[in-house]
Amino acid sequence: MSGASDVVAGGIGLVLCGAAAFVLAPWVLRRIPEPVLEEGQTKTPYAELATRRAAWWCTGLAAIAGALIGWQLGFSPGLAAWWLLTVSGAILGYIDARTKYLPSAIIWPTYFAVGAGLVVGAAVSGEWGSLGRAAIAGAVGFGVFYLLWFVIPRGVGFGDVRLSGLLGLALGWLGWGELIAGLYGGFLLGAVLGIALTAAKVFRRKEMFPFGPFMLAGAVAGVLLGEPLTRLYLG
Repeated sequence: MSGASDVVAGGIGLVLCGAAAFVLAPWVLRRIPEPVLEEGQTKTPYAELATRRAAWWCTGLAAIAGALIGWQLGFSPGLAAWWLLTVSGAILGYIDARTKYLPSAIIWPTYFAVGAGLVVGAAVSGEWGSLGRAAIAGAVGFGVFYLLWFVIPRGVGFGDVRLSGLLGLALGWLGWGELIAGLYGGFLLGAVLGIALTAAKVFRRKEMFPFGPFMLAGAVAGVLLGEPLTRLYLG
C-alpha cells in the first residue's frame, strides 16, 4: 500500500512534469534540426508541430506518467532521473506519432541528463550497484534493438534503437524485472497494435510504424509492474 509520501510524490510529478512539458515541447520543436531524408521521403517539419495542441498533448502525457512514476517510486534516489525521462519521453512520443521520427537531438541529451541524475542518486544513496546494473541494462537494451533493426530494418527504426538504450538505462536502475517488463511490454504492445492498425488499414503494410510511443508506454508499465511481476515469478 502506498504511503502519504508516495501520494505527495505523485502529485508533484503530475504538476512538475506537466508544466515542464507544456513549456518545453513547443520550444524544442522550433529548434531541433530536421533529419536528412532519403529520396522520395517526406515529413511534417518539426517547427510546424510547435502548436498549442502539441503543448497540451505533451502536458497530458507527461503529467500522467509523472504522477504514476512518482506514486510508484516515491522520493527514491532515481526519481529525478525518471522525471527528466518522462518530460523528454512525452515530447519524443508525440513527435514519433506525428512524424515517425525520433530525433537524436533530443535522445542524446536525455541520455546525459538521465545518466547524470542516476549518478547523483547513487552518490546520495550509495546504490552504486544499481548504477552499474543500469549501465549494463542500457547496453543490453541497445544491443537487442540493434539486432532487431539489423534483421528487420523496416520494422524497427534506428531511432528506436537509440531510445531502447535510454529506456534500458532507466529501467535497469530499478531492477532486472523492470527492465524485462518494460522493454518486452513495449515490444508486445507495439507489435499487437501494429498488426491491428495494419489490418484496419490505418497503416500500410510496408509503411514505417511509429514504435516509440509504445516503447515509452511499456517503460512506464515496467516501472509499475516490474517489481510485482518479479515477486510473483520468484514465488
